[in-house]
Amino acid sequence: PVQILAYLGGVVKVEETDLKSRMGFLYPINSHNVSMFINATREQDSGQYMCSVNVVDDNIRWDKNVGVINLTVLVPPAAPTCQLHGSAVVGANVTLSCSSKKGKPSPMYQWQREPPTLQVFFPPAQDRARGTLKLTNLSLEMSGVYVCRAENQAGSKNCSIVLEV
Repeated sequence: PVQILAYLGGVVKVEETDLKSRMGFLYPINSHNVSMFINATREQDSGQYMCSVNVVDDNIRWDKNVGVINLTVLVPPAAPTCQLHGSAVVGANVTLSCSSKKGKPSPMYQWQREPPTLQVFFPPAQDRARGTLKLTNLSLEMSGVYVCRAENQAGSKNCSIVLEV
């Protein structure tokens, strides 16, 4: 563990970490509420945080004076990249793929074909975790704009690809 914030002998001490300029006590210490804040959270702020309260001349009982909280900073998906794998000719099979370089938790992917021929896809043609869409036995009517949405609890981003059979 690394100490990041302390109140000792009437003095607030903020340690030299990348959190230094973004954190502090939420209330004045004399309020007896030692909640802290973190501004402008980053993915690397995720982790386990411990609060230890020790009173001078009090018997230290580690099971009673320590609070623990796990912080997970969610990260929206980065704009995904859409790709076509295979030759888009009549009767062939192709795979559309979609991937995002960032996102916590890992994004799920949803493909759909845009109007005028709106179409939503389901397994086994679509793999939501991998971001792939398999199109088999291509026909001229399958030409169109296909959009992939990368999505998690923190947000979503789209990419599209034009399929010309």
